[in-house]
Amino acid sequence: MQVIRANELEIAYERVGEGSPLVFIHGAAEDCRVWQPQLADLADRFTVVAWDEPGAGRSSDLPAGFGLADWADCLAALIESVELGRTHVAGLSWGGTVVLELYRRHPGLVATLIMIDTYAGWKGSLSADEVRERVAGARQMLAAPPEEFDPTFPGLFAGSPPAKFVPLLADVRPATLGHQLSVMVEADQRDLLPRIAVPTLLIWGELDARSPLSVARQFEEAIPDTELVVIVGAGHMSNLERPEPVNEAVREFCRAHPPRSC
Repeated sequence: MQVIRANELEIAYERVGEGSPLVFIHGAAEDCRVWQPQLADLADRFTVVAWDEPGAGRSSDLPAGFGLADWADCLAALIESVELGRTHVAGLSWGGTVVLELYRRHPGLVATLIMIDTYAGWKGSLSADEVRERVAGARQMLAAPPEEFDPTFPGLFAGSPPAKFVPLLADVRPATLGHQLSVMVEADQRDLLPRIAVPTLLIWGELDARSPLSVARQFEEAIPDTELVVIVGAGHMSNLERPEPVNEAVREFCRAHPPRSC
């Protein structure tokens, strides 16, 4: 692990490989370990960076009032600090929402967008009834005693969670998770989608129950230059359930769209 300091926070990240830059942004209730299959497989052709976002993993706790724009600005600071230039940026679930905000605020850092089982915010992608149901479930989860706290959201996997995912749950910070979910409830990035001017890859689990394929279709319709790859037999965490086809889709897309100079 390496660490930079940005916006008075320590941000930890892993960096492997050499080649075109490729940055991975994990979802809520996770840290960079969720990208282990991608770090291992893609380092032969790419400089792969995966962060522990502020409030997760080995990075600093969230300060008061931290918002979506702050996550995006910290991500921009990481990209600039490690001197990646224009980079491929991939976000999973909540991480995709952060990536969209990065593009809104720092488009010059982004060569392509890779959106994996994600949202344009819950408000921007889900029905009002679905958002209310999720809020109620999150409140119940976060109100549980520490010994009963279980951040395993329903529908994350089409089958049983891979063994490598289970240790991540022990390190979840409930305060961070609660704050992320409150941000997701209000986030609506639909205005941004038609203005995305870089090639965009959508990778979606066929059986994703958290962000169903109907959300992917919304992205596909709204973003001008986009392609959709559906991962057969995978749920919301397609990068862990079926890493081989996910990695191949990322590899082929990035090779077809090499970053231009800033």
